[in-house]
Amino acid sequence: MIPTEDASARKREIEDKLQQEQETLSFIRESLEKSDQLTKGMVSILSSFESRLMQLENSIIPVHKQTENLQRLQENVDKTLSCMDHVISYYHVAKDTDKIIREGPAGRLDEYLACIAKIQKAVEYFQDNNPDSPELNTVKARFEKGKELLEAEFRSLLTRYSKPVPPVLILDAIGGDEDMEVQEDVTLEHLPEAVLQDIICISAWLLEYGRNQDFMNVYFQVRSSQLDRSIKGLKEHFRKNSASSAIHSPAVQTKRKETPTKKPPKRPGFDHDLRGVKHLSDDKHGAAAGKDDVLDIEIDSYIHCISAFVKLAQSEYALLTEIIPEHHQKKTFDSLIQEALDNLMLEGDNIVSAARRAIMRHDYSAVLTIFPILRHLKQTKPDFDATLQGTAASTKNKLPALITSMESIGAKALEEFADSIKNDPDKEYNMPKDGTVHELTSNAILFLQQLLDFQETAGAMLASQESSSSASSYSSEFSRRLLSTYIYKVLGNLQLNLSNKAKVYEDPALRAVFLHNNYNYILKSLEKSELIQLVAVTHKKVESSYRELIEQEIQNYQRSWLRVTEHLTERNIPAFQPGTKLKDKERQIIKDKFKGFNDGLEELCKIQQGWAVPDKEQRDAIRQAEKRVVSEAYRAFLHRCANISFTKNPEKYHRYSPEQVEDMIDRLFDTSA
Repeated sequence: MIPTEDASARKREIEDKLQQEQETLSFIRESLEKSDQLTKGMVSILSSFESRLMQLENSIIPVHKQTENLQRLQENVDKTLSCMDHVISYYHVAKDTDKIIREGPAGRLDEYLACIAKIQKAVEYFQDNNPDSPELNTVKARFEKGKELLEAEFRSLLTRYSKPVPPVLILDAIGGDEDMEVQEDVTLEHLPEAVLQDIICISAWLLEYGRNQDFMNVYFQVRSSQLDRSIKGLKEHFRKNSASSAIHSPAVQTKRKETPTKKPPKRPGFDHDLRGVKHLSDDKHGAAAGKDDVLDIEIDSYIHCISAFVKLAQSEYALLTEIIPEHHQKKTFDSLIQEALDNLMLEGDNIVSAARRAIMRHDYSAVLTIFPILRHLKQTKPDFDATLQGTAASTKNKLPALITSMESIGAKALEEFADSIKNDPDKEYNMPKDGTVHELTSNAILFLQQLLDFQETAGAMLASQESSSSASSYSSEFSRRLLSTYIYKVLGNLQLNLSNKAKVYEDPALRAVFLHNNYNYILKSLEKSELIQLVAVTHKKVESSYRELIEQEIQNYQRSWLRVTEHLTERNIPAFQPGTKLKDKERQIIKDKFKGFNDGLEELCKIQQGWAVPDKEQRDAIRQAEKRVVSEAYRAFLHRCANISFTKNPEKYHRYSPEQVEDMIDRLFDTSA
């Protein structure tokens, strides 16, 4: 059993805890009651606040909506007023722009274009909103007037500031200065920069807003005229200087001055003096020099004009690309260059026609004028083709057609010249009385020598007439061989003709002298120039052939002295001993030999003294050979007859000493002796 004291203590402890728990429970109940009271109070406050907010919302929302409507109405009014102002401005455009439009765009292009833009917007407005209004017609008329004035300004600027390029500038552009280490690329300025910008601006506006392409026609007409005038000015420049010694071929006088401050013109791609290109038949006349100088100038002028056209056309295209829209550039350029190009081609055709007439007159040397021109045309053709790229086929074919025409007439001239050498008539009155070089020979050689400056050109002429497949793509070597064959043909024809002409001479010795002189002249002329090397391309033995001919004619000439030396031979001279008295018949034989020798010597020397051997070396050699042969035979004859008494008057027969005979032979071929 539990003790009574412990149970009491336990009971008191439990009662104490129970008392504490009851107190805690009471506190919790009191706290809950307070919390409920507070909650009820908060709910009451919130309910009151909600009620007040609802009242406020019901009061504010109508005011807000009314304010918003008022703001919208205000905005609409502002917009309406702004639109009204904008629309009203269109009705005032015609009046506001009247003065500016009437005065035109000169000097104030930007302001004028801005004015035109206002008119254009007014036109668009009335077309969209009130197409039947009279104001539309007004602004349309004003717009058209403004466009017309812009077109007029375009033409005016272009016409006023487009000037022909001065000849000295063209010559600088196409020639340059050979003395300068670095060549300057001369730029041709056709229009002042400010004017150019205005023209570009107007053309852009006319194309985009004016819907007008007429300005392109205006452009090519004005610029075409200036291009043609520039080339004609260059031609006139040469013509004015043709009477002056200031104009010469550039290869001869590269430092000539056209003006004190300008560089000399340099013939582009042409390095030979044209003074050699002459009418060979005129060389003996005093008027020939002036005629040749004028011809020289005309050729030089045309060559420069061709180069000038290419340079100016390139410059014109560069200018055109800044002004004319891209898809119209080629067509406009084609139209722009036509007049100048046609004039150049016409002049070229005239040159061909003149050459054709010269051929009909058998004046083949006149055709040489074509050679420098044709060579320059072919050298210029790549630049020509590049410049005309994109133009019409008819435009691009003009230069090739002229080249073909020149090649054809040149080839015809060459062939007919060769035939004329072969068929030149044997006119007795035209033969040199002294057996010197025939005019046909000198003319033929001079003609061939002139071809040396134009070997490629002449070879190409001949090749252009070849029908073989190889000719279609001939090389320079092929054309060189053709030219070599041609020259050999001319020389062969000349040799054949000279042989026929020589038959006119009754004296075989004079015939031999004539052929010798001509053959020697031909050989020396070949050797002094490159003709010998050119002929050797296809005929390597031509030099030795002429030397054989020359030697053969010398031998033919020497036969003429046989009738002199035959009297000095021992034939028919009687055998005798010194001091033996000769019979009358024997004395007569010796007398006849002396007489035959003396008479023959005097006759030959008298006749042959009037003959000519122009080549001093050949003349001396022929004299020496004859002196040696005749002198030796004469000395031997005199020695044989020294102790023979065949006459009482030996001085009558022994007229000349050997020294006198040699002196007489030394005066052969010397009309001044």
